[in-house]
Amino acid sequence: MSVTTFIEDEHRWQAVLERRADADERFVFAVMTTGIFCRPSCRARHALRENVRFFPDAQAAQQAGFRPCKRCQPDRPADKHSLAQKITAACRLLEQETPITLEMLAQQVGLSPYHLHRQFKAVTGMTPKAWQQAARAKRLRSALPHSATVTDAVLAAGFPDGGSYYRKADASLGMTARQYRQGGEGTAIRYALTHSTLGRCLVAESERGICAILLADCDSLLTAELHTMFPQAQLMQDDAEFSTRVAEVVTTIENPARPLALPLDLRGTAFQMQVWQALQAIPAGETVSYRTVASAIGKPQAIRAVASACAANRLAIVIPCHRVVRGDGMLSGYRWGAARKAQLLARESLKEES
Repeated sequence: MSVTTFIEDEHRWQAVLERRADADERFVFAVMTTGIFCRPSCRARHALRENVRFFPDAQAAQQAGFRPCKRCQPDRPADKHSLAQKITAACRLLEQETPITLEMLAQQVGLSPYHLHRQFKAVTGMTPKAWQQAARAKRLRSALPHSATVTDAVLAAGFPDGGSYYRKADASLGMTARQYRQGGEGTAIRYALTHSTLGRCLVAESERGICAILLADCDSLLTAELHTMFPQAQLMQDDAEFSTRVAEVVTTIENPARPLALPLDLRGTAFQMQVWQALQAIPAGETVSYRTVASAIGKPQAIRAVASACAANRLAIVIPCHRVVRGDGMLSGYRWGAARKAQLLARESLKEES
């Protein structure tokens, strides 16, 4: 997989269409019908391709008689460091227990609400509201085991009232708040340990569907990870009916091109769900970059957030995060080990060729 150099006009035009910020220091483009030149990441409406010219920098565009866009200001140095600091400051403010509105947040970091919302989502892959909700959910998970009541934990986590949380409690925790407070107590998780060509495998199922497919070299590591996920859940060994479903999972592990026809219990943020859905669309035998996944879900700047979502995946193979590689085509990290990732990709590639 080659790295884009932005030398060819074809690549430059594609960068303009994708509004790629990483191309801003490589060239500018000018619109002949307006006499204006812009950065590739400019949010202005795109012109027709036949009306666009490319220049190596702002000086060359100005010498050709074009004037800089007032919106993206391509004649000024990009103050990426300052913007990054403002987004970081916004993240810290959103993580505080005291609720903060978008208008208040924008005022504190020195940006307009519209610009903050757009840049925040481009950098983090989430809206400010979603970031705030994720921070609240994290505080709630920490507070629930130690609070006298569930309501005390909800209010301590920063939710304005109990009702605003309970409407989404089950979706964000994967169980009721009371069950989570008790470490999953009352939640039935059935699991089985089995063998695969990738090593030992643990398959777990809740009442909603398959909730974990874990890989390791020994059973003790697998059961310890499951206990960490559900410390007080009712963990049950497999029975004959569940064994049939486990066999289906193992078949998919050994033949990833065969989709798993079982319900899945996916638990994650809205952003993680988007990423996992995009991963399921990658065919066996193919790989894509983190940038490609980010673009596929409409968040081209959220490359690191995509990598984090891949690392948070609990359903090995079925959610094929192993098919995501670095932009240069090299392997990157994998929750179940780089050696397994290489083995999976090599196996899928051979099956596609045969």
